[in-house]
Amino acid sequence: MFTEQMIRRAGLCVFAAIVLSLAAQAAVEKANFGTTADGQQVEIYTLTNNNGLEARISCFGAVLVSLKAPDRAGRLTNIVLGFDNAEAYEQSGSYYGATIGRYANRIAAGRFTLDGKTYQLPINSGLNTLHGGIKGFHKRLWTAERLSGRNGVKLTYVSADGEEGFPGTVTLTVTYQLRQDNALSIGYEATATKPTVINFTNHSYFNLSGNPETPITGNLLSINADRYTPVDGTLIPTGEIKPVAGTPFDFRTATGIGARLKEADAQMALTKGYDLNWVLNKPKAGGMTGAAVLSDPVSGRVLIVRTEEPGLQFYSGNIMNSASSGHPIGVALETQHFPDSPNHANFPSTVLRPGETFHSETVLLFRTE
Repeated sequence: MFTEQMIRRAGLCVFAAIVLSLAAQAAVEKANFGTTADGQQVEIYTLTNNNGLEARISCFGAVLVSLKAPDRAGRLTNIVLGFDNAEAYEQSGSYYGATIGRYANRIAAGRFTLDGKTYQLPINSGLNTLHGGIKGFHKRLWTAERLSGRNGVKLTYVSADGEEGFPGTVTLTVTYQLRQDNALSIGYEATATKPTVINFTNHSYFNLSGNPETPITGNLLSINADRYTPVDGTLIPTGEIKPVAGTPFDFRTATGIGARLKEADAQMALTKGYDLNWVLNKPKAGGMTGAAVLSDPVSGRVLIVRTEEPGLQFYSGNIMNSASSGHPIGVALETQHFPDSPNHANFPSTVLRPGETFHSETVLLFRTE
């Protein structure tokens, strides 16, 4: 398996496997996180495991607000970018830590045809629809409940038929569970009342140093992908699937994020850094496989991403630069289906029909080296 091979090569210290029978699991704590512009109270849930790993999840946007992980000396620090209250998330134009839907990534011209009917979505990114439209799932208030007997929280949002132009009422639950093996599991389950298209992801920006002013260019990244989907001038996939070999997009071995950022390449010129979809190597469609390994040599923190999704959008935070260094300060590793899939028959389908239930899980494992 990809992840196990990467662990052996890196010589990482592996934590014990999950033991669900462990006593004294930390309770899931609930607190107030602010108020929306229309006066609704927002709650935040804090999950902590027996090793001190801590995840905080907001009901606004089903956002992963913070995630504290230890460095090689055992010091716990938040390693995701975010804000201190719900008001800031509501006012921000960013996607920090958010659950993205109804369709993550881009749809060309905001248009797709399903079962002979064409749907027009609002345009909110150049000529295209991005991350669900003007008011995607990241700008919605979700309901939440603690998971019985498990260290987690389940959030639910019901997206009405016609919301942001999408057909069918979609009910989505996102389950965050903090495990005892220092892994955060993010599970998705969705149903629809009419044929529709869906694509969900978590849009956390990671900075493994724990200091949001520290550039991420020195982080090492591996992506378990031999191919990627090139884009046109509007950042929409051309429909081609090309090999990464011989390109700046070859992360099959650990490579510094900043090593090839300035390399002359037509695709890099379009995206102004890394902002593409990698086609993950998956021996079995829908099976859980290794997607990426991100490591910070200074702190010793390592993030291992495993997923059931077929693709990974790696975004190097190209416009999120440190005020002091001028370099990017956050890495997004978005496990998802491919961008603009409804308009490309050769891409894995994103269609969800009545009577079907969509299931997907992504796991973030934390280690030190």
